[in-house]
Amino acid sequence: MHSTFLVHKPTTTFNWQIGNATPTRHATILLVSPFLKNMKFMKLGSKPDSLEARGHSTRYVSSELATDVTINVGEVKFYLHKFPLLSKSKRLQKLMSKASEEDSDDIYLDDFPGGPKAFEICAKFCYEMTVTLNAYNVVAARCAAEYLEMTEDIDLGNLVFKIEVFLNSGIFCCWKDSIIVLQTCNSFLPWSEDLEIIERCIGSITSKIAVDPASVFWSYTYNRKLTERKKLVEHKMMFLDHIESVPKDWWVEDICELDIDLYKRVMICVKSNGRTDSIVIAEALKVYAMRWLPDSIDALTWEEHASRNKSLVETVICLLPCDNGIGCSCSFLLKLLKFAILVGANESAREELMKKISSKLHEACVKDLLIPAKSPQITTYDVDLVQGLLNQYLIHEQGRCNMEVIEEKDNGKDLYISSDKSILNIGKLVDGYLGEIAHEPNLGLSSFVNLSQSVPDCARSSHDGLYRAIDIYLKKHPDLTKAERKKLCRLMDVKKLTANASMHAAQNDRLPLRVIVQVLFFEQVRATARIQAIHDPLRVGGGEKRGINRCQSLKVPMMKEEGKLSKKNSKNSRSGMQLLRSGSRRIIDKLWIVGKGQQENNRSSETSGSLENNSPTMSSALRHQRHSIS
Repeated sequence: MHSTFLVHKPTTTFNWQIGNATPTRHATILLVSPFLKNMKFMKLGSKPDSLEARGHSTRYVSSELATDVTINVGEVKFYLHKFPLLSKSKRLQKLMSKASEEDSDDIYLDDFPGGPKAFEICAKFCYEMTVTLNAYNVVAARCAAEYLEMTEDIDLGNLVFKIEVFLNSGIFCCWKDSIIVLQTCNSFLPWSEDLEIIERCIGSITSKIAVDPASVFWSYTYNRKLTERKKLVEHKMMFLDHIESVPKDWWVEDICELDIDLYKRVMICVKSNGRTDSIVIAEALKVYAMRWLPDSIDALTWEEHASRNKSLVETVICLLPCDNGIGCSCSFLLKLLKFAILVGANESAREELMKKISSKLHEACVKDLLIPAKSPQITTYDVDLVQGLLNQYLIHEQGRCNMEVIEEKDNGKDLYISSDKSILNIGKLVDGYLGEIAHEPNLGLSSFVNLSQSVPDCARSSHDGLYRAIDIYLKKHPDLTKAERKKLCRLMDVKKLTANASMHAAQNDRLPLRVIVQVLFFEQVRATARIQAIHDPLRVGGGEKRGINRCQSLKVPMMKEEGKLSKKNSKNSRSGMQLLRSGSRRIIDKLWIVGKGQQENNRSSETSGSLENNSPTMSSALRHQRHSIS
């Protein structure tokens, strides 16, 4: 952790003149440099502390004079003298008067704010004993003093006045002390709210957050990014500004210690002042969520903390910047959605979160999408949720592919490449996700197929990822029928497989045989194009294009007329067939023998790279392939 440091200020002493007959009493406010890791505090009184304890339930003043009143605060009894108390507290005046009428020396303060410790501070102040106030006890003392009515109309320089001076000139001027005081306010509701301590703390905190980072000179916590140790120059008790610049999100870790309700109020004020960037606000929410939400699913849904976690998630969602998720990373939003589902956050919060995620789904990674499914779903991960996110994204991006092509023609490549990247990322993301959920034994074929088909063709420059997912699904679901295997393999376009993927597919026993034929056929087309490139480089462009165009109609072709391939390419084809299992080789061998007699007739057209000849047999076979897919 590194810190910036407050410029040292000398000790300030306030002299309080109490009436005309009493001596001057000192209240000292020490503004100590955070370099010494101390907070601001105020000392009151000058007499030694003579309030002693007997056990856990008795407090008494050690004095030659016998005590004449017993104050009961909770389970603790205070044996004190009436005069010091009556000179400072209007409420005790009333209570003692009433007790005297009842001939009693006991006074009961059952609802005393701050309990025995707070009353002890007030009692010591009445006896002019030394007492120290700091950020941890000043709220208790302020509420207790208000309860006892220790105000200026009873005695000048009374406790209420001195605490207010300390708050305004000390606590609210200090960043960390303001946060500590605000955190302690929850224990003294509604007193701290009625006395506007909470409101003033929030104002102090938000005003410092709005300060230009270059003007930040106070101590703050920053553990997220380890940077070089700050270099400080010390000269005559003056600490100069640190050399390195203060980050914009310098404040987010310190306010993470606040309870969720107070944190929400602070963040609402930060957002309303309009001076803080949405990216910084999103970072603050992320740090707070990661600070308080457990990593374990069991801990997150633990019944004892379920209500708190639900409130926290819903609060963070409602505090997200209204910028369609621009300021938040997609990874954080998806984690938040995962938490929202697990804790049962309200539907409106989840829908708002999904809307933000769908606008930037292309930034996600596969791990982020692995959101556990809840009953009654039987799969491990919530596939329907991902399908919904993808549908929303595609609606948002509808017509993107067509627009990109036009932009490339009109405005140049840079815009096209930049615009196309997001849709290509979606293709890779979905294929990767399919590869993960394909291991699911309970994943239905329809869910797999629907999710795959939701991705537009322009989103997949390669089908290697999709092939991997299909192969895993076939391996994990060996009981698929022949028709189901055909349906699954129709998702894949073998023309978009790389050489390595094609090599693997040609040897894959799980694929339908006719898919393997398709792989070999297209590899033959590519081999033909490569050979033509060597022998006639000027004509290869048109030849390869015509060969590929012919394959466009073969989603999963059934090549009965494979024998029409050029004899010149027979060596390549036979080497490819060595990759097949024995059954596949026998069928390809038969196809090769059938077409062997026609090789000479078609050699000229094959050499040019065109697979479009006038053979009625080949044409009818190709037409048949388009409707008979295996």
